[in-house]
Amino acid sequence: MSDEKIPYEVRWATSDEWKPAMVMIWKTFLKYEGQDYSPEGIRNFFEFITDDGLYRAFLDGRYQMMVAVDDGRVIGAGSLRNSNHLSLLFVDEDYHRRGVGRTLMERLCDYLKREAGECFMSVQAAPYAVMFYRKLGFRIVKPEQEISGIRVTAMEKRLR
Repeated sequence: MSDEKIPYEVRWATSDEWKPAMVMIWKTFLKYEGQDYSPEGIRNFFEFITDDGLYRAFLDGRYQMMVAVDDGRVIGAGSLRNSNHLSLLFVDEDYHRRGVGRTLMERLCDYLKREAGECFMSVQAAPYAVMFYRKLGFRIVKPEQEISGIRVTAMEKRLR
């Protein structure tokens, strides 16, 4: 992980940051990924991020979310489920190409490797994100498929 000073804070999310993170995720999803999905996929994604069960899992520590915060504003979020699966990774459009996503991924991978003892991270990458994950060392393990209207490519990265 880079020791370079970043102009925003990256840390585990608090309960007060859940809703702002989900609003940012939804807005970013619609702008950058929604055109790649069917109406069913868009509806399913919205239902996933607004599900009360997901929020309860977050509050219980079973769905971990790390956020990037700039002056009190959630500008990025990455979440883990099932120990080592990246569930969501989104960065506010005003902060694209400024290292926010990369920093979130570095911190999440470092956590998985050092604290959780995991050997790899998996992700179901949206079409828009496949090249980003490749640049971070992920490899494709299954070709693109559509699940409930959501197009994804299964990818993973070895952490050790």
